[in-house]
Amino acid sequence: MSVPPPSSLAAAPAGPVLTVQQVSAPAHAPEWGIWLSDLGFLPGEPVRVLRRGAAGSGNLVVRVGQSTFALRHAEAACIAVTPAPERRPS
Repeated sequence: MSVPPPSSLAAAPAGPVLTVQQVSAPAHAPEWGIWLSDLGFLPGEPVRVLRRGAAGSGNLVVRVGQSTFALRHAEAACIAVTPAPERRPS
């Protein structure tokens, strides 16, 4: 089965667990990459959009690891995610 290409956390629907693939800061705000990494947005970490703001350009409430944060749409767009691998019952 092929893995879908990463998309941004800003475009992710609320609900499903995703996996952080990478964080890329925009040229106008290079400090965002370090800040997001310090918050726990690191490759391999599970992340989920809990709530979305108005009309797709508002804030997002996201959970990464055991922490919950509000991110602006522009910040969430810096985080590439893919669907989390399915867990198989043991």
